[in-house]
Amino acid sequence: MRHVSMPTGSDAPTLAEKVAFLRGPGAYGAPDAVTCRETHMSWIFLAGDRVYKLKKPVRFPYLDFSTLARREAACRAELALNRRLAADVYEAVLPLTLGGRGLEIAGEGRVVDWLVVMRRLDERDTLESRIGENRVTPADLDRLVARLVAFYRHTDAVPVAPDIHRARWHGDLTYNRRVLLDPRLGLPAGLVRGIDRAQRRFLAKRSRLLAARVRGRQIVDGHGDLRPEHIFLGEPIRIIDCLEFNPRLRSVDPFDEIAFLCIECERLGARWAGAGIRERAIRTLGDGLSEELFAFYRCYRATLRARLAIAHLLEPEPRSPEKWPPLARSYLALAAADARRLEAMLRRPSGPRGFPLDAAGRSPRPAAGRPA
Repeated sequence: MRHVSMPTGSDAPTLAEKVAFLRGPGAYGAPDAVTCRETHMSWIFLAGDRVYKLKKPVRFPYLDFSTLARREAACRAELALNRRLAADVYEAVLPLTLGGRGLEIAGEGRVVDWLVVMRRLDERDTLESRIGENRVTPADLDRLVARLVAFYRHTDAVPVAPDIHRARWHGDLTYNRRVLLDPRLGLPAGLVRGIDRAQRRFLAKRSRLLAARVRGRQIVDGHGDLRPEHIFLGEPIRIIDCLEFNPRLRSVDPFDEIAFLCIECERLGARWAGAGIRERAIRTLGDGLSEELFAFYRCYRATLRARLAIAHLLEPEPRSPEKWPPLARSYLALAAADARRLEAMLRRPSGPRGFPLDAAGRSPRPAAGRPA
């Protein structure tokens, strides 16, 4: 790679100066044009056949990129963790340097920031794009579920005490409720309270289902953000952008992630695809998932996505403020539908694992637990 510098007027370049430099084709040598995208936590630069990610110096309750050392650690964690599901995509972590000629990528000067370098993939191959163009096939779902199952079977189990696991769920529900009921955000309070009530009723009546998943070593170091836009249905299937910055957010039941993916498929108008993924995952993982627990996971994930969307309006200068209220309401509609189903399930008698009882009062026998 040829490193082309841009003069800078400060010994400590600002984020704006770094972004201005990385927007220019000269920073990368060959590309004629650079496409720039901003996210909540990063700036993304698409330059030729590579993608460069610069993390913002931000701090939130769930992450801290406020120092150079923390950003370097996060970049290196992103590289290592994402290679689990996209080994040939995540290539390197390179320094952004400042020397006598100004800013450079991997130059000889002082390191002022860090970049994750990725191979650029064809965005037409994302599950989101293929859903939008009606190009998803049953064979695609077979390959995707096989990829996920292989990942979940080989990733590390995360040890956690059942009581702590349950307490975390209560904390997460409380946080969602507090944000979603903030009067400044204008969301329907009755709808939010109804969703929250169903989820808390599940925890009160079926906490043994969560405890069983913990005891069965079903909590794993997963992806953490399993959305259709992160799944590339090429050959092989690659899944990018896991949550590298917070191990707790990656500590999940695989079916919690599957439920999240189902919600996202349904929001994009492909409920059939989400149902197909769920059926294939249950059949392949075969670890005794209960109907009630999956409904709870779906309901929670939709609520969480509503909270993450609307919380953008609480920022000092939110990007695209018109986008977030309708998006949050669409997630709340999905959560409310699952809350109603969950309430109906909780009114039925259930067996010790949460499976509905049959006419003889018997619960279906669950399959074996997660392979060691």
